[in-house]
Amino acid sequence: MADDSRSVVLARIRAALGSSPAVPAVPRDYRPADPSRRGDLDLLVDRLEDYKATVVPTTAAALESDLAAALDGVGPLIVPPGLPFPVPGSTVDDGSLSAAELDAFAGVVTGCAAAVAETGTIALDGSPDQGRRAISLVPDRHFCVVRADQVVQSVPDLLARLAPTRPLTLISGPSATSDIELNRVEGVHGPRTLVVLLVR
Repeated sequence: MADDSRSVVLARIRAALGSSPAVPAVPRDYRPADPSRRGDLDLLVDRLEDYKATVVPTTAAALESDLAAALDGVGPLIVPPGLPFPVPGSTVDDGSLSAAELDAFAGVVTGCAAAVAETGTIALDGSPDQGRRAISLVPDRHFCVVRADQVVQSVPDLLARLAPTRPLTLISGPSATSDIELNRVEGVHGPRTLVVLLVR
């Protein structure tokens, strides 16, 4: 009976559309980035902190020492195979660990593909410095390195920078939900703690 109902519905849709339905034009009048605008990094910091993420301002020269300080007392750690700097004592993910095995790690250190100042969103695309999606979702703490040249103003700017064929993960603060009686609970769908090392 279900198959018959499905056939009837689809036949009605085909009849309503005709042989060659007109495809409406999709408006693409997104607000373009304003190159004269300043303060994108400050806006990103404001948004991230509003989402309860911790932001550690750093420089390329100080990144490794600032990361070591942020990681003090956290362990064991897993890192993607293409992270461009060492994380002493960490395990490099080879893709063979199960979710249960990844859950034994206290944290993960990754890079990012880009970040959006207006929304405080960080995008991962599975590149070698970010690794597979599971390593950024299962461990309880995510330490993410964002370079200033990766920060864009708006979501359209972000989408123009990302390849749609990549496995995209968008992160806006630590994982949280308010589904149960509007009480905020963190760490339900991903890391409970997000630490962003912002390399100016």
